[in-house]
Amino acid sequence: MTTLRIVESPTDLETWATLKSTVVPNEPVTAEQIVESDEPGRLLLLAERDGVAVGCGIAAPSHFGGRAFIAARVLAEHRRRGIGTKLLHALSKHARTLGRDGVNAFVYADEPHSIAFVERFGLVEADYQLEQVRTIGDEDAPELPAGLELLSVAGRREELLTDVWPVALEAYADLPLPGEVTYNLDEWLREEATRPEGSFVAFEDGEIVGWAGLSTHANGDATAEHGLTAVRRDRRGHGIGRALKRAQLHWAAQNGVVELVTWTQRGNEAMQALNRSLGYIDKSKVITYQGPLP
Repeated sequence: MTTLRIVESPTDLETWATLKSTVVPNEPVTAEQIVESDEPGRLLLLAERDGVAVGCGIAAPSHFGGRAFIAARVLAEHRRRGIGTKLLHALSKHARTLGRDGVNAFVYADEPHSIAFVERFGLVEADYQLEQVRTIGDEDAPELPAGLELLSVAGRREELLTDVWPVALEAYADLPLPGEVTYNLDEWLREEATRPEGSFVAFEDGEIVGWAGLSTHANGDATAEHGLTAVRRDRRGHGIGRALKRAQLHWAAQNGVVELVTWTQRGNEAMQALNRSLGYIDKSKVITYQGPLP
C-alpha cells in the first residue's frame, strides 16, 4: 500500500534529497540546498510503500505563465504501480489551493517513460531547455569593447543586484518563454549571483548596460552555473555579452572552477550559438510540458 506524507523533519529532507538525486542524477540536490531554496507555497511530499520511501514530489508556484511547477519522481523499480499518479493528484490538489489551474512540468528528452507519463495527463510540449557545458582550461582575460568596464559584484552583491534589476526585467520580458515571467526582486536577490566573485556588471559611461550572473551548482565548488546573461536592448550586438562570458571563463580559470554549466530555451538560438563559439558543448535537453492541472 502506498502512503503519502509531507516532508517535515531533517531526516525527511535527507530522504527527499536522496530520492530526487537518484531519480534525476543530472540534478543532484542536498537537504541544505532544499532548505535554502524554500519559497512560499512550496510543498514537498514523500511516497512510501510498506514503510519504505520510494518516491518524492514537489509543487510550488511557477515563475512563468501563472501556473504551478509540479514534479513527481519514483524509483525505477517501483514504477507502474500508481505511485507517480498518486503523487501527481496530491500535488495538483495543493497547487489549486495556491490559486493555480495550470502546470509547468519538465521532462528529459531521453526519458520516454516520463514523456508518456505527462502526456497521459493531457500535457503538451511547449518549450525546451538546452544544457550547455564548458570545461575550463587556460582562459585569457577578455578584450573589452571600447568604453566598456566590467565590475564583479563581490562585496556589493545586494546593492549592485538591485541596480541591475531594471536590465534584468527587460531581459526576462524578452525571453522566448511560453508564458509571462513572474519574478520579483526578493527572489532575484535570493537566487541570483550566489557566486558573486564570478558575477559581473557591465558599465558604459557610468550606466549599466549588461549583466552576467554565476551561481553555485549542486555538483560542488568545482562547477558553477550561469544565471541570467542580459544586455540592455539599445546596446545589444556590440560584443558586451561575449565580453561578460569571457570574463566569467577567466574568473573560473583563476579560482579552481573546472566546469561551467548554462541553460537556454527554444527561441534563444543566438545565445546558444554564442555559447558554442566560446567552446560550450550541447549536453542535456529538457522539454517543458504545459496543460491544465490533472
